[in-house]
Amino acid sequence: MHSLAFPLLVGLICVALAFDYLNGLHDAANSIATVVATRLLSPLQAVLFAAVFNFAAYFLTILFPSLHAVADTIGKGLIDKDLITPAVVFGALVGAMFWNVVTWLKGIPSSSSHALIGGLIGSGIAHAGLAGIQWGGLNKTLIAIVLSPTIGMALAMIVMLLSSWALRNATARQAESNFRVLHLISSAAYSLSHGLNDAQKTMGIITVLLYSTGYLTGDFQVPHWVALSCYAAIALGTMTGGWRIIETMGSRITKLSQHQGFSASLAGSAVLFGASALGIPVSTTHTITGSIIGAGTARRASAVRWGVAQNVIIAWLITIPASATVGAIFYGITTLF
Repeated sequence: MHSLAFPLLVGLICVALAFDYLNGLHDAANSIATVVATRLLSPLQAVLFAAVFNFAAYFLTILFPSLHAVADTIGKGLIDKDLITPAVVFGALVGAMFWNVVTWLKGIPSSSSHALIGGLIGSGIAHAGLAGIQWGGLNKTLIAIVLSPTIGMALAMIVMLLSSWALRNATARQAESNFRVLHLISSAAYSLSHGLNDAQKTMGIITVLLYSTGYLTGDFQVPHWVALSCYAAIALGTMTGGWRIIETMGSRITKLSQHQGFSASLAGSAVLFGASALGIPVSTTHTITGSIIGAGTARRASAVRWGVAQNVIIAWLITIPASATVGAIFYGITTLF
């Protein structure tokens, strides 16, 4: 016997896909900031380019099903899946979407991932208390908040140094031409890894919703139609773009050359592919920001506008508690009906 009427289930799935679309809209800057800032592609070309590779991640997971580990972490690794109800899912999604809209309007590159995690934790605690938290999954996610931008920054600096050495005998024109091609390839890799990690967060939410309502039986696995829908939704969101955040990510933190854009994109994609393989729902925003800072610092520390970077970090720190609070409030509202 299903515990939720089918029309209500469809409505919640639509809300989840709306979050996924908003995630793509909000995080479009993550994929295209470097290619827009360096004028490698026009904004329109860049969003289409990123959207195609966001969606292409679906085919990557068909070849490597183990890459869907992030969906498992979101669906059952943060809150006990047997304690999750439709009201918990609703509170989590609304909490995350509220924070995404606020930061999007303000042009703040906060994390959609951590907004969803915060919303789920806040709503889950409001429903079941601290006993419902899966501390192993939560702890590795919280650790990744610090590690993902730090590793991205370090890798970007290493890539800058190694690529400078590799092309040390090239003329300025040859180096620029090579880095334009490399930057385009690394940007494609980053968009692919961005779609892979971020779309899975909504997949996990929809899958646990199906599980909690009895519409999914047997093993906790993401149905193919759920995966396809989520990759399509995030790609459509990316096509819409988030221009205010693109400005912050692409030029206000530091001015980028093709060399730096390549280094930042390559470092960021390495972090995201690694996190996806480990089932860790990292923030694509944190990762690319750390990578951009690393690429800028490799040129000289003064090239980075640390005041802007500091404001971004403050937004990161309040994302989970803010979205958790809203998630708990909206869960509470559902109990009134």
